[in-house]
Amino acid sequence: MCHTTPPARRALRLKLPVLLAALGPGLAASVPAAAAGLAGPTECIVPAKPGGGFDLSCKLAQGGLLAGGFITQPMRVTYMPGGIGAVAYNTVVAQRPADARAIVAFSGGSLLNLAQGKFGRHTGHEVRWLAAVGTDYGAVVVAASSPYKTLADVMAAWKADPGKVVLGAGGTLGSQDWMKAALLARAAGVNPKAMRFVAFEGGGEAITALQGGHIQVLTGDVAETLQQLRAGRQLRILAVMAERRLPGELADVPTAREAGADVLWPIVRGFYMGPQVPADDYRAWTEAFQRLMASPAYERLRSERGLYSLSLVGPELDAYVQRQIAQYRGLVAEVGLQAAR
Repeated sequence: MCHTTPPARRALRLKLPVLLAALGPGLAASVPAAAAGLAGPTECIVPAKPGGGFDLSCKLAQGGLLAGGFITQPMRVTYMPGGIGAVAYNTVVAQRPADARAIVAFSGGSLLNLAQGKFGRHTGHEVRWLAAVGTDYGAVVVAASSPYKTLADVMAAWKADPGKVVLGAGGTLGSQDWMKAALLARAAGVNPKAMRFVAFEGGGEAITALQGGHIQVLTGDVAETLQQLRAGRQLRILAVMAERRLPGELADVPTAREAGADVLWPIVRGFYMGPQVPADDYRAWTEAFQRLMASPAYERLRSERGLYSLSLVGPELDAYVQRQIAQYRGLVAEVGLQAAR
């Protein structure tokens, strides 16, 4: 079932000058009123419930494309949860293959699911990969009141009694959030099959469960956790799964490696379109994202949402996606999971 945001046109008219001022004259003046093929209604599909990383991606596209003049009307955001992205992927491929007005958010988790055959017979070659707009990283998160002050505390408790620590995140067995937990478990000397993991449909639900005490540790993402912190959620990030400490607000947060867990988990975020979208429309979208991401103003928009630099469009992104899917297939075998195919 799909849910859409209310139009709120009056509110959007009031906010547009603020967005344009924030972006500055450089971006707004660098493009025509709207790129060819992008005039009229547009839609960004979030393949999950509201509140997670997919939602964040669509809101980034919604704000940046409108304020930059790449689209002529406020972009509608539609929520299409199910199968951790499988429902949206199948819908676009089977029912809306030529829809030139709709883009769908994806992440590294989507590619991991494709690598495991969780999108049915689909392999990642069925859609038109549009743009990667930034990268995120895995994060180990607890409630602010948690007795666990460091990732090392979690790993010690885990090793002492694997059933004592209840983890959770948005995703089922084999999802990217489960994989993060499994890799941490392995680093702690715990068999991933022995860990207690509660699956949720999206990151928003998982964070609510963490605050409610239903789970003790969340293996989530930096960007969506930052958004929740800014919204007043009482959370603490114990570690980030990046090669080095991240700049800005998280400069004092250690990496998982610093806690003794050699776990890296970058998370690409971006969009794809249906396989039969006309070439001219697809080109208009890729050019719009390329020009948006090349602007100095975009760096500010991206960092405000907790994302880090990664800009790929069109064939370059397609090549990246296929490499990632192949790498994930190897990782799946390494942790003892069997692909659905």
